[in-house]
Amino acid sequence: MLLRLVLAYCLGQWGLRSATAWAASAGLVDISNVALLKRVRRCGDWLTLLIGQLLASNAPPASRGRLIRIIDATTVPKAEAEARKKNGIWRIHSAFDLPAERFGHFELTDEHGGEQLDRIPVTKGEIRIADAAHMQPDRIAAVLEQGGDVVVRAGWRNARWLDAEGGRFDLIGAFRAAAEPGRIDQPVWVNRRKGPPLKLRLIAVRARSQQAIDKARRDARRAAQKNGYTLSPDGLFAAEWIIVVTSLPEKDFSTDDVLALYRLRWRIEPGFKRLKSLIGLKGPPGKVPGSARTFILAHLLMLLLLEPQLSALEVSPRWGNAV
Repeated sequence: MLLRLVLAYCLGQWGLRSATAWAASAGLVDISNVALLKRVRRCGDWLTLLIGQLLASNAPPASRGRLIRIIDATTVPKAEAEARKKNGIWRIHSAFDLPAERFGHFELTDEHGGEQLDRIPVTKGEIRIADAAHMQPDRIAAVLEQGGDVVVRAGWRNARWLDAEGGRFDLIGAFRAAAEPGRIDQPVWVNRRKGPPLKLRLIAVRARSQQAIDKARRDARRAAQKNGYTLSPDGLFAAEWIIVVTSLPEKDFSTDDVLALYRLRWRIEPGFKRLKSLIGLKGPPGKVPGSARTFILAHLLMLLLLEPQLSALEVSPRWGNAV
C-alpha cells in the first residue's frame, strides 16, 4: 500500500492532499497529508533496496564473454529558489548494460558528487565505456585493479601523455607522422597523481570526409569562444581526430573493434530519454533532501519496472558509420 501511495504521489500530478484523498476514496488507506509527507521523507533507503533487487534480477549475460557497461550521468534541477541561483542539481550516476539494453546501476548525489569512472562498482571482466569527462587516470587504474577493462574518449590536452621513457609524448606529432594516414594505434603512458604512469593503448582516427572535418573545426571554434580561450592551430587540427584510450589487448580487439565498442556509448541516451520523457522525471518538489531523494528514486523504480515493455516499442538508430 505504501509503495502504491508513494508512486502515485511522486509520479502523478497531485499534491499531498490530492494523493491522500485518492488513497482514501480508492479504499487503499486513510492517511493524512502530513503523515504521507513523513513517510515520503523516510522511505528512500527502502526504494533503494527495491531498485537494487530489480537491477540484480535483470543481470545481463556476457557479450563475447564480456559485459559491456556504459557509464554516464544525467541531472535534474533542485526545486528551491536559492538552490537554483547556485545551479543546484541532483545528479543520477548510471551504468547501462549491454546486450541487455537495461540500466544496471544507479547512484544519486547532489551537485557535489562529480562524475567518476569508478564510482559504480566494477563487475570483474566487464568492459567499461565512457566519454571524455571520465578521462581520469587514477580512476581508470582503479577499474583495472578491480578486474575491468576500459574504453574512454580523450581530448588531446586532458591528459599528460608520456612515452616509454617517461618523457613527454607529442600527440600532435604522432598524428602527423601516422604510418597509416588518419589512424594510429600504439602504446602510450598517462601520468597519474597517485602511483606510476599508467600504460594504455592509444587509438585515434581522423574524420573521414571534408564535411566531417569542417564540422569538427566549427564545433571546436564555438567551444573556444564559449569558454573564452583562443584555439591554437594544434587544437584545430586535433579537433579533427577521435581519440580513445583502452586497456583491451590488440591480440583480442583490433583497432576497428575498439572503435566499434566506443560507438556503443550512445546507447545510454535512449535510457535517459525514457527516464525523462516517458517516465516524466523532472526536478523534485520541496526543499527537504529526504523527500527529493524519494521522488527521484520512485521514478527510477518505475523505469526499471517498465523498461522491458518500453524498449520493445522503440527503434534504435544506426550509428555504424559514426566514426
